[in-house]
Amino acid sequence: MSFALLQLTNPARTNPAVISDLMTTSAPPQVAAMLHAACYDCHSSETRWPWYSHIAPMSWLIASDVKEGREHLNLSNWPNDPKRAAKRLENMSDEIGSGEMPLKKYTRIHADARLTESQRKELTDWLDAEAARLKSMTGK
Repeated sequence: MSFALLQLTNPARTNPAVISDLMTTSAPPQVAAMLHAACYDCHSSETRWPWYSHIAPMSWLIASDVKEGREHLNLSNWPNDPKRAAKRLENMSDEIGSGEMPLKKYTRIHADARLTESQRKELTDWLDAEAARLKSMTGK
């Protein structure tokens, strides 16, 4: 009975409008695919809500993780300012390169989000190069 009542308290699973997406940059297809697989569910307005995200108490955890992920970095609300965008790219490179992202609890059940060392390198190389390109536009 209590399990059934818990289902009445499910949080909203929303995908707000995309304002300005990181993918409007010139990411190569393989980099874009890695970013979508490893980052977009928690860090964008393009979250894929799996069936278990509709069942409490998992729904609370997933909604909370997505909310926190979007607050930390939202790839669907990408800054137009090259300096700010470069800083975000550098932060992404640091977290992906160090293995902090994507989170282990996410990759445990999302095999497509698991990055090999060579994929991490390819991704961080592109992030670093794109950050450098944007910085050169600002003269800093």
